[in-house]
Amino acid sequence: MFEIKNKKELAPQIVLLDISAPLIAQKAKPGQFVVVIATEKSERIPLTISDWDKIRGTIRLIFQVVGFSTKKLATLSVGDKLLGLLGPLGNAHALEKIGNIICIGGGVGIAEILPIARGFKKISNKVISIIGSRNRELLILECELQEASDELFITTDDGSAGRKGFVTDCLKELLETRKEISKDNSLIYAVGPVKMMQKVAQVSRPTKIKTLVSLNPIMLDATGMCGACRVRVDGKVRFACVDGPEFDAQKVDFENLLMRLDQHKELEHKCKLGDLL
Repeated sequence: MFEIKNKKELAPQIVLLDISAPLIAQKAKPGQFVVVIATEKSERIPLTISDWDKIRGTIRLIFQVVGFSTKKLATLSVGDKLLGLLGPLGNAHALEKIGNIICIGGGVGIAEILPIARGFKKISNKVISIIGSRNRELLILECELQEASDELFITTDDGSAGRKGFVTDCLKELLETRKEISKDNSLIYAVGPVKMMQKVAQVSRPTKIKTLVSLNPIMLDATGMCGACRVRVDGKVRFACVDGPEFDAQKVDFENLLMRLDQHKELEHKCKLGDLL
């Protein structure tokens, strides 16, 4: 159980793992995640399921090495086994025929919008995907998103791939120029850095187009008991593990979420440097 069947570095510090997990692969749906425990000394970390193969009984996780536990996970090799894998967790997205779907992925969030884009296209929606990274070297899954989308736009901070700028620049332009995209026949789905998702919400707000974001805050038990993954949505406390991970972007208190995520930055920085390994 939970044996690593395939490992690949997609970009610097971005790792793909295919893991044997037949029961999870049978039940996984777009938008869901798993909790990974790499070794006895590892934290429990939530990772979105970016793909799955029911026949082979594997799930695909794509993550960025940003702290102690992801660094430890990235040291494992093909043939190694994870200590634990819990899932699928979270509420799957209720795919439906809407019309126009704008999927936005920033950084490793590109991997998380892939199953969403595929799912919407499969039921005959028009899927427009916008993906972005700091530079070409960090851009992932371009071919896969091209196949899963009717249109694909690429942005990079430095202009080394696609257009120079941010995903929100491209989104703003689409919303201003595409008259066929309206609140009555469209949905925006965004995954990426919190500040990126916050900006997406700001750009889409005047259009009143429904905008969803997938949140991945600090998480421990993933059953709604510990409260570590709490987020403020529409003035109320919600738990990302059982109430999410998707939430209405216009109702998320992004400032509160950023404050909570910043609480452990110094410790994570030390871990990344290897001080606590």
